[in-house]
Amino acid sequence: MIKKIAIIFILVLLLAGGFLAWKIIGPGTSFAGNKYFLYIHTGSSYSDVLQTLHKDHVLKSPRFFSLIAQKSGLPEKIKAGKYEIRQGESLLNIVHTLKNGKQSPVNLVVTKLRTKEDFARIAGRQLECDSIDIIHFITNNDSLKNFGLDSNAVMTIIIPNTYTFYWNTSAQKLFHRLLSESDKFWTEDRRGKARDIGLTPQQVYILASIIEEETNKYEEMPLMASVYINRLNKDMFLGADPTVKYALRNFAAKRITLKMISESAGSPYNTYRNKGLPPGPICTPSVKTIEAVLNAASTNYLYFCAKADFSGYHAFAATITEHLKNAREYQKALNRLQIK
Repeated sequence: MIKKIAIIFILVLLLAGGFLAWKIIGPGTSFAGNKYFLYIHTGSSYSDVLQTLHKDHVLKSPRFFSLIAQKSGLPEKIKAGKYEIRQGESLLNIVHTLKNGKQSPVNLVVTKLRTKEDFARIAGRQLECDSIDIIHFITNNDSLKNFGLDSNAVMTIIIPNTYTFYWNTSAQKLFHRLLSESDKFWTEDRRGKARDIGLTPQQVYILASIIEEETNKYEEMPLMASVYINRLNKDMFLGADPTVKYALRNFAAKRITLKMISESAGSPYNTYRNKGLPPGPICTPSVKTIEAVLNAASTNYLYFCAKADFSGYHAFAATITEHLKNAREYQKALNRLQIK
């Protein structure tokens, strides 16, 4: 009889142990879908994390999770970040992920952007620092002086690419990383090419931003770059239509009018009224466009305008007479189509 009771007791212990083990190392999630992302904000407490997990119905057994968490010392080691929890993952593994701060990386994809607000918006969607934090940082010259930048030139360090960050990256760390990547981009070879055309890397970037807005025909970009470089060397107005659009924030305009030039006369970005390059870029140009400027053609061209066949290509000219002829042909074509 005693032997039978002992066997039953051992079986009960084994069953209880198996149950506990299953709760700890077996599937511990209850959410739908393949994965769930837990966002732990900077300054959050263990209690805040528990509330989020409970609200989103993430765990099958919150009580066992708390037990494991307490035994492992997780409450004192909560780290801000974005954490991926996979469907069917064990409670033990979830606790280890959070305790060790094994964040899920965030890919910030930067393509062509026109304004600081555009950048702040896309970065704010991907990172804990929101768009307001980012805008405050990049418009504050006191914040930027340690980077050797001001609020006009700050966008010149943003080379379109895919950048991997942790979700809880601050605005300051974000720009420290962008500056580091920009420094890597500007190799001695690229800096040497910039010197050869009489520009700094920052000026190359600004000029590339104008050309990026002028055309999407990469094969004619070196010609277009030569026009602007020739104008800079002759102390002429650049007269770049995209800079007027930028000054007015009217990016949909099909043609630039005298009225638009007048309305934007007070802006330093109006290159019809201000000589030299604008104080900052008017978009984030592609690497191919930056390379086109660095490899600008050697020409005597001073003018260009869109071709009247609407092919997207441009007619280049060395004299004002030739240019006015090209411009009249294009304006006639616009008028025929009643494009304002």
